[in-house]
Amino acid sequence: MLRGRSAAIIAERTTRHPLTPAEAKALLREVDEVWIARGSRIEKLTAKKVKVNDLRGPTGNFRAPMLRRGRKLVVGFHAASVAELVD
Repeated sequence: MLRGRSAAIIAERTTRHPLTPAEAKALLREVDEVWIARGSRIEKLTAKKVKVNDLRGPTGNFRAPMLRRGRKLVVGFHAASVAELVD
């Protein structure tokens, strides 16, 4: 989906090298808006209202993917939000 839109991927993480809570907290300090996908709905929040645990899914791991563009972060897969972020 990203490569089809010619989006440049600057950093990529895998389950072998997962995001740490400290890195997630630092990421939240670098953005103004966070969109969290929870199933078919998307929750749009200011970064100040988001806690690190809000980025976790039902398994306790961080939701994937986490996509950042500028000062906006999309957490979890929601096709319309990803399309809006990269277009």
